[in-house]
Amino acid sequence: MNWIETYRSTLKMKELEEIPDLLIYRPAAFMIVRLIYPTSITPNQVSLTAIVMGLTAGVFYAGGDQRSYMAGALFFLMFNILDCADGQLARLKRNGTPAGRIIDGVSDYIATAAVFTGIAIGFALQSGRPAYWMLMLVLTALSTIVHSLLVDYYRLRFSSHMSGTGSVSGQDNEIFRKEYEALKGRKGKAAERLVLYLYLRYTALQDLLAAKKEQTKAFVATPEEYYRKNRLLMRLWLFIGPTMQVTNIIVCSLIGRFDIFIWVVVAGFNTLALVLWIAQKIADSTYKKES
Repeated sequence: MNWIETYRSTLKMKELEEIPDLLIYRPAAFMIVRLIYPTSITPNQVSLTAIVMGLTAGVFYAGGDQRSYMAGALFFLMFNILDCADGQLARLKRNGTPAGRIIDGVSDYIATAAVFTGIAIGFALQSGRPAYWMLMLVLTALSTIVHSLLVDYYRLRFSSHMSGTGSVSGQDNEIFRKEYEALKGRKGKAAERLVLYLYLRYTALQDLLAAKKEQTKAFVATPEEYYRKNRLLMRLWLFIGPTMQVTNIIVCSLIGRFDIFIWVVVAGFNTLALVLWIAQKIADSTYKKES
């Protein structure tokens, strides 16, 4: 297998990949994976390094000047590349763990929280209207959380239906629950148990936000039918996905216009999320119901 084929094997289903990931972040991440593949570096170590990059980005954003913003953008870019690299490395080495998969997901929230905090200190508090921009930034942060929940939910649901499981979480939640139970009582595994516990609570919140579990399982659809009715919707959901959020921040950092970043999320992404949520409900109503 050549490196091009190897790279393709590290990708997820193309319908579930965000465009910036396919064009920028994953190719760059794969170059890093090629360098560290022969070493003993683990996916979890890559994830932890990514978190450090995200935290460093937040520190630079707090500087409040254009040079600091550009440095923050660089470290946030490195965070997102490494955030792609850990999963690629795990798939190539086949040494990923349930807790590691969750740490990979949690790193997004840690880095984004650090960056939002840095922007609040460096931009909102130092602007001529600190109260206004702080309020708008909080609204932006809450919107981003909701967008991530919705995109993760529908991306996982798409994957599950295409695999034929037909459930929102597929077989993943069952794997995580079993792993959580298996780690009970084992010394030195408290951190992994906590990660698994928080993830299970997170998926429960997704169900409450997007659809009740009973409703999710209340329709029947073949993979072909589900793909046909949801392929376009899934692609549109990805326009408000985590990578698009990161790219939005990086671009606006380079031009020093966090006001644009905020309005893109509050006005643009929120409107798209509402339209897609309604469209998704309409699409779901067309399936045959379970008896």
